[in-house]
Amino acid sequence: MESGWTWSYQGYDPQTERLRETLCALGNGYFVTRGAASEASAGPLHYPGTYAAGCYNRLTSTVAGRQVENEDMVNLPNWLPLRYRICPSDAPPGPWLSPDHPQLTEHRQTLDLRHGTLTRWSTYEDGDGRRLRVKQTRLVHMGDPHLAALRALFTADGWSGEVEVATGIDGDVRNGGVARYQDLASRHLCGWDSGSEPDDGVRSDGGTAPGGGSGQADTVWLSCRTLDSDVRVALAARIRVGPGRGAPPRATERTARRVCQRLRLPILGTGSTVVVDKTVALHTSRDPAIGSPVHAAVEGALTAPDFPQLLASHRAAWEHLWQRADLEVPGEAGEILRLHLFHVLQTLSPHTAELDVGVPARGLHGEAYRGHVFWDELFVLPFLNLHLPEVSRALLDYRHRRLPAACRAAQEAGRAGAMYPWQSGSDGREETQQLHLNPRSGHWLPDHSRLQHHVGSAVAYNVWQYCQASGDTEFLYGHGAEMVLGIARFWADSAVWDPGIGRYRIRGVVGPDEYHDGYPGAAEPGLDDNAYTNVTAAWVLMRALDLCRALPETCHWELGDEEMARWDDIAHRLYVPYHQGVISQFAGYPELAELDWAEYRRRYGDIRRLDRILEAEGDTVNRYQASKQADVLMLGYLFSPNELSEVFRQLGYALDDDIWRRTVEYYLARTSHGSTLSALVHAWVLARVRHDDAWSYCEEALTGDVADLQGGTTTEGIHLGAMAGTLDLVQRGMTGLETRDDALWLAPAPLPQLSKFAVRIRYRRHWDIGLALRAERVRVAVPDGGNGPVRVRLGGRTFTVVPGATRWLGLPATHTDDTGP
Repeated sequence: MESGWTWSYQGYDPQTERLRETLCALGNGYFVTRGAASEASAGPLHYPGTYAAGCYNRLTSTVAGRQVENEDMVNLPNWLPLRYRICPSDAPPGPWLSPDHPQLTEHRQTLDLRHGTLTRWSTYEDGDGRRLRVKQTRLVHMGDPHLAALRALFTADGWSGEVEVATGIDGDVRNGGVARYQDLASRHLCGWDSGSEPDDGVRSDGGTAPGGGSGQADTVWLSCRTLDSDVRVALAARIRVGPGRGAPPRATERTARRVCQRLRLPILGTGSTVVVDKTVALHTSRDPAIGSPVHAAVEGALTAPDFPQLLASHRAAWEHLWQRADLEVPGEAGEILRLHLFHVLQTLSPHTAELDVGVPARGLHGEAYRGHVFWDELFVLPFLNLHLPEVSRALLDYRHRRLPAACRAAQEAGRAGAMYPWQSGSDGREETQQLHLNPRSGHWLPDHSRLQHHVGSAVAYNVWQYCQASGDTEFLYGHGAEMVLGIARFWADSAVWDPGIGRYRIRGVVGPDEYHDGYPGAAEPGLDDNAYTNVTAAWVLMRALDLCRALPETCHWELGDEEMARWDDIAHRLYVPYHQGVISQFAGYPELAELDWAEYRRRYGDIRRLDRILEAEGDTVNRYQASKQADVLMLGYLFSPNELSEVFRQLGYALDDDIWRRTVEYYLARTSHGSTLSALVHAWVLARVRHDDAWSYCEEALTGDVADLQGGTTTEGIHLGAMAGTLDLVQRGMTGLETRDDALWLAPAPLPQLSKFAVRIRYRRHWDIGLALRAERVRVAVPDGGNGPVRVRLGGRTFTVVPGATRWLGLPATHTDDTGP
């Protein structure tokens, strides 16, 4: 296989198996299946899981004596089960084998990133020298989003007889992948039914099967539904034996929640191989253009091509997708970035454009955060905008469909406009739990993170960035305008005039930091004048006013001159607190105590989750100048230095390089990096402020999931925002790429370790613009076609690149421009 396109593990390590299951998950944007062994069932070492995008269910649990309702992304029936054992002709049948069995002597697995397959090789040997070699290859089809397949090859060494195989669908599953949720209700499925379909045109329910054949039932199916949301789910599995083996007898076994087929396959001595192919179709009642999920799944399984044809079309679909999204970075960093991109594309593929789904913070790879949608799209859409803009638009449409719910939430809170929830799921209501568990202390604590109203600014920011990159004025003047203006109206109604300081203030919020959810000893949660919240609110109001001026006269949003004048006043007079020559995280931040960071690191080592440590000690992080993740510094992630300075100038504040550098230094010393997003933001910011220190944070962002730096969290699902953010760190962070004012703006700030890379982007009507960084120059290549020239801004100069041309532009320090190689 090609170097840089595989992710491999040698040997079997039960202690890291759940991590491997997450990182070796396969998906296509419609559903994802974790990389668990087909022989394994859920337990301490393994956690098979299959999740369909947007499939949620709501359950009520008793927590600390209170009834608590939670909505979860549902773990669907497991289609992987495939067990096997050898049945020698001269001995009784052996045990059912799995990687956990002591007979395992060799094991390795490889994830093929280019073609989206997971292959496992295992060798078992019993006490009498009989060996069974097993090779399994699986895929979740990127072309047909409802199909998956598994091929197993069994090769005898030193014996003859039969291989017995038991394979089917297990519907006796629950949401049990997150240890701290174990006390919560977890059984989301009910109403199981199952059956088998013969291959002779007669269905077991008396209907007509989609195909005909030998009369043996080679396809089994299982259906169920979710308890509260009433989503009907059906899976069908077609089990066939490789060519040349005839049709071995098989028996179908059904229990209340499982369906299985058992086969005994002749194996004729050393070197003899038998092949079993399992092709699976998955449908839910949320799918368009189907009659029933059961019929759709059965028909899909029966009529699917054989495994070689499925594999070929699956590989072709991945090849096409890589052409639209690949990022060329040399070395180990490039390999990790490609793994990150692989998982982003498995969660948010072109199929996502057909679905009503948002950006799940932990992908479709596990159950952490209950599969909810947070603000992580802020780190995901900027990358997708320049590769799969149709997916970005669909993800923004998810937010637009839930705009009425955001407006109702604002109204219930006594505010105008739209108040988007911190955690969103199926219908747009606030899904943030009222209590959260500190696993260190075992205490259930109040959760005030729903006060992170800056999620609305993230939605508006993504609308604006998508439209700048795509030129989609239809969306901007339609759904986009509705959201931006609704969010602006919320911020305008949240701002309160303070005559004492002569500025507007926004009170009672929680910022991106999350550690600080209130003032020490205060009766009510929330903080005043969080700098990130106020600055982004001002930015939203500025963009909303720009939008109002640009809207066609045919668009009418009931905005009067008086309301627009108030917006303009607030956008120029929102309060941003300062202290000691730096931007304060929020009003009152400098009055908090300083933490003895060295002492806590000495006592605890890893203090990323400092909040849990302090609470277990009977203290609270609210008392200290200590942040979980970048808060004020997030402003340097969202905005280029020039744009950020302009926002502060419009607010009436100075923000020069010295102030920003002091601000970065101040919070760098007071951040524990308890979120995978924190290192990413710090790498982005430090690349332009403290260049020499940026790489260590970049490395942490790159390895956050592959090395599970957060200590067991990756086993519960990938960190999608951090993965996409590392891609964007190269694509926009290192190049300084902005799409605004009908031009590509470049301000490269490459790190020595990331000074050579290439990326192809889609910018408006141009599908394949090439950007490459080499030494002190950047290359811009515009494909041939009738889409006109591309304007590029670099170092205060404007360049034009015509279709079919390539230009090498010297970085500002060199002040050169030529067309050489």
